[in-house]
Amino acid sequence: MSDSKVSPPDLAVLVSLSGEGGVERMVLNLVNAIAEQGTRVDLLLIKTRSKHLDALHPQVNRIDLGSKHTATSLWPLRRYLKQANPPALLAAKDRAGRMAVIARVLAGSGKTRLLMRLGTNLTAALAHKSPWRMRLRRLPIRLLYPHIDRIVAVSEGVRQDTLTVSGVDPQKVSVVRNPVITPQLQTAAEAPVPHPWLEDSEVPVILGAGRLTLQKDFHTLIQAFAQLRESRPCRLIILGDGRQKTPLLELAESLGVTADLDFPGFTSNPYAYMKRAQLFVLSSRWEGSPNVLTEAMALGVPVVSTNCPSGPNEILDQGRIAPLVPVGDHQALAAAMGKVLDSPPQGERLREAVAEYRAEISATHYLKLIG
Repeated sequence: MSDSKVSPPDLAVLVSLSGEGGVERMVLNLVNAIAEQGTRVDLLLIKTRSKHLDALHPQVNRIDLGSKHTATSLWPLRRYLKQANPPALLAAKDRAGRMAVIARVLAGSGKTRLLMRLGTNLTAALAHKSPWRMRLRRLPIRLLYPHIDRIVAVSEGVRQDTLTVSGVDPQKVSVVRNPVITPQLQTAAEAPVPHPWLEDSEVPVILGAGRLTLQKDFHTLIQAFAQLRESRPCRLIILGDGRQKTPLLELAESLGVTADLDFPGFTSNPYAYMKRAQLFVLSSRWEGSPNVLTEAMALGVPVVSTNCPSGPNEILDQGRIAPLVPVGDHQALAAAMGKVLDSPPQGERLREAVAEYRAEISATHYLKLIG
């Protein structure tokens, strides 16, 4: 659609689309589900490099702010708020939220209700930073978060962490589950997948997926796989790209598992892989609410996860739905993987456990908070 509108929006959503990651996908799932319920939405784009935009609901008004970074979006955002004066503005991430606070003041649009979606456990994400960088990072949070009308955390763990880090009024921080499950997910899972291992039912395939970064801790997954492989035939596929690929390949070679480990790279349709895998493993050091874990369960695929902050313990009901293991413990992870492969849970139980992550439910909760 064009950038001009006859009537003002009911909601503006501010997001930086810099790739094909989980945040981008969740925000666009949410925007589409909100538009599906008849809400007029302006999608304010800081970056526009995302194939997810191809699936944007036709009733969403796409507006390019002409900025390539959140830090340089202040004046375009101020101008938009001054002209459109939307009843509500939802900032999709921490940086966007802080910028929106300043832009709202400069625009004099005090009647615009400001909400921010938080999808990361800030304490865990900052744990590897130096003390002075942590203090520098927390200062604007302490200064600006109190001026946000409503903070929406993707898990109770993120909510509690946000309260600790920001010091905001607990009444202003709510939990709304990510809009993970859509009809498109189910359709995509049925697509053919070009990988011969997933056509061989004799050898179970274990799947991991995500950016190849320290956060996802695929080192521990590969170590666990190597240990499990000593006692049974199995294969491991890890989807995604990132800086850690070379160290991960070197680790696999040192453990002698390269013949049964594959890195296909990034795929826009991991669901076809998930649907055909015998086990999905989340090995992360930290998350906000791990979408890939939820997606696998929505497809009825058995899972194992680290008990990282935040999200897996909520999704898996403190380990009652599927095993939770300590972060970085490859021996515990290997044991849990073997246990689930020996006795996989019923797919229907997994699907029921993540029913509240449907996009239409998430959209309804957001609209209630917007008021």
